[in-house]
Amino acid sequence: MRFMILVRATQKTESGVMPEDGLIAEMAAYHEELSKAGVLVDASGLQPSAKGWRIRYQGQQRTVTDGPFAETKELIAGYTIIQVKSREEALEWTRRFPNPATDDDNCEIEVRQLYDLEDFPPSDGIERFRELEQIQQRQQSPQQSQ
Repeated sequence: MRFMILVRATQKTESGVMPEDGLIAEMAAYHEELSKAGVLVDASGLQPSAKGWRIRYQGQQRTVTDGPFAETKELIAGYTIIQVKSREEALEWTRRFPNPATDDDNCEIEVRQLYDLEDFPPSDGIERFRELEQIQQRQQSPQQSQ
């Protein structure tokens, strides 16, 4: 089971304020624990929404809107993806997630389970995704042995 830990943005993260050294050290230690336990899939911080864009779909039309975006509470500042055996194990790991807030900043993380291909009924589209997954695994295998 894969879960994504989403770190909500704050006014500080949206203004480009970098995390303090202490928080970076806590995050590094936490992610090192995840890695040693073999559950870390990926993790990264996101740059402010001013460096991003959104695409709105209306029928066949696409409208691109450049950031920044006003509603900070809807924005994501970072993420961690873990692969664990159960929801309970995911909950235990997320309870240990370092507080991403600094000073008087309030912060929130959200945890969502990712879909696996097995969650979908068989179809040609799902088979194409399975093939893509196998290609990616073959491409990663030579890189991991280096």
